[in-house]
Amino acid sequence: MFNANEVKSKCVQWIREFFEKNGPGCCAVLGISGGKDSSVAAALCAEALGKDRVVGVLMPCGEQKDIDMAEKLVNHLGIRKYIVNIKDAVDGVINNITDLRLTPQANTNLPPRIRMATVYAISQCLNGRVVNTCNLSEDWIGYSTRYGDSVGDFSPLSKLTVTEVKAIGYELGLPVELIEKVPADGLCGKTDEENIGFSYAVLDKYIRQGICEDSDIKQKIDILHTRNLFKLELMPAFDPFIN
Repeated sequence: MFNANEVKSKCVQWIREFFEKNGPGCCAVLGISGGKDSSVAAALCAEALGKDRVVGVLMPCGEQKDIDMAEKLVNHLGIRKYIVNIKDAVDGVINNITDLRLTPQANTNLPPRIRMATVYAISQCLNGRVVNTCNLSEDWIGYSTRYGDSVGDFSPLSKLTVTEVKAIGYELGLPVELIEKVPADGLCGKTDEENIGFSYAVLDKYIRQGICEDSDIKQKIDILHTRNLFKLELMPAFDPFIN
């Protein structure tokens, strides 16, 4: 019984209230991939603050085949954009780690961390607030990079599943090709669903209804959720005054 229009309106109001308390007159700054999450997050911010207070940062790593989708979103919303190719930065880090061979996981997670550093650099130059674009489905199974796309100053989508984010995208009047763009990290050559081994539709049904017909997939979801809860928690800190 998800009411996309009602939730969209509530989220728009929540964004306005966040900026009233945490940066009156400031702009929202976010990385734009051209996928549903960054598209919906940008559109929500544009409706809440006005397009002049939303800034998109496009960050290809060398050549990005679907960069036109990010351009399409920016043009559709009429927001400001900055394009920063992060390839030199990524290569610079890799080439200067000479005494250690980077693991595949380290190689995969390096670009999103550099992208977030880039977004924050631009945001600080503009007195902005960084938008986190993760959704509940990805957070549930830890499908994000810690200190990469998992961070931000405020998060409009982190309590919404992929299915719900898409529904809000339609309410916002976004182009269907942005809403239904096959999600992929653009790093390993696979789609999100190929990487995780099940569809977001299956995951979303399990999250919202507790139903998963495939016991093997249910077990995998439970294991991923438990294993990755640390990504959603504050960093453990030693307290010398607690026995």
